Amino acid sequence: MKAADLIEQMEALRDDRQRDVLLRFFKTQPGEYGEGDEFLGIRNPMVRLIVRECAELPLQEIETLLENRWHEVRLCGYLLLVGRYLRMATTRRLHDPLAIGRRDDIIRFYLAHLDGMNNWDLVDLSAPKMLGHWLLAPSEWLATAEEKRRMMDKMAESQALWRQRMVMVSTWYPSRQGDPSWALRYAERFLHHPHDLMHKATGWMLREVGKKRPEVLDDFLERHAAAMPRTMLRYAIEKLSEPERLHWMRQGKD
Repeated sequence: MKAADLIEQMEALRDDRQRDVLLRFFKTQPGEYGEGDEFLGIRNPMVRLIVRECAELPLQEIETLLENRWHEVRLCGYLLLVGRYLRMATTRRLHDPLAIGRRDDIIRFYLAHLDGMNNWDLVDLSAPKMLGHWLLAPSEWLATAEEKRRMMDKMAESQALWRQRMVMVSTWYPSRQGDPSWALRYAERFLHHPHDLMHKATGWMLREVGKKRPEVLDDFLERHAAAMPRTMLRYAIEKLSEPERLHWMRQGKD
């Protein structure tokens, strides 16, 4: 299959009624965070079905998808990259030199094609499982954690909302593996971020820290709850007991 064939197939699935719903949901009006994003109105389960049918699409064809005007076509491209990466990231292949090289190639390709990433779902459905896994995985391109941190720090400092959110949600995988250092590093960096979408992402990642390391979340809240935006704090403590939630909400700023 060629990218052009896939795009034609997806355009034939256009649903104007669902499109109008998505345009409102993803805040595409002037001045909103998704301003100018264009939708066909295809639901995610259908996009995922299409992804399964074209899992072996070559990278040059995926590039065409990532440069397409339609949100769902770009989502298809990013999900294809995730699938390709995860097939190279199984336990059996984790330390295989060929798989390491291929994972590095996919990550480099991903990071070189972020211009089409202009809404939160494109970030959240690609970065946590792919870029997040790579942060802890063997690599030949950036072989040490310090090299990877420098790369992530540069993205965090970019002032581009979607790159910043990508950095934050990528900490999901390390936290799930019991390494909260990535999430803490960027939660502190984004503590005073002005955008609500970053408050939600940061709180979400702190909540993930608390699932594995509750004492680490408690320590972070002890130090920062009073300065955290309310939305960030609510997301961070969502899974705590009601008495704990009430305690931390009293500590938070008004």
